[in-house]
Amino acid sequence: MPQPRPHLDATSLRILDLLQADSEISNAALAERVGLSPSPCWRRVAELKAQGVIRGSVALVNPHALGLAVNAFVYVSLKHQDKSSLEIFDAAIRERPEVMECYLMSGEADYLLRVVVEDLIKFQELMTEVLTRIPVVANIRSSFALAQVKYATALPTAHLREQV
Repeated sequence: MPQPRPHLDATSLRILDLLQADSEISNAALAERVGLSPSPCWRRVAELKAQGVIRGSVALVNPHALGLAVNAFVYVSLKHQDKSSLEIFDAAIRERPEVMECYLMSGEADYLLRVVVEDLIKFQELMTEVLTRIPVVANIRSSFALAQVKYATALPTAHLREQV
């Protein structure tokens, strides 16, 4: 059952926006930008972490700098949509580092995966050596991204400002 959404005032929302734009900002700079002194700002950030609003901080790495040129979207349909089949597929996919995102879907396919690999040979290996060998998989379809038009990691907060 989902936890109740914590109340976020305008200052907390501003902190979230700034941290989503630059998680390496110092507490002193963050405090100055939101109009708090450093100690209360630090407490606000700690509270956002304790509430689960902030899950962590990461470095966003350029995939091309690592030679990861292929960004594919893979649609997977299962033979059966029962709990056991879902668990088998979920467990298999969680082990694959090249699967960046995996969503249980409504519609034609049961799952949508975003896969990042070096080249088409590596993609073919993932398909033939991994995905087709998951016993509950019935059908796999793939589409390849030709260009990334937009990529964002910051979640929108404007809808919450209307409630403050």
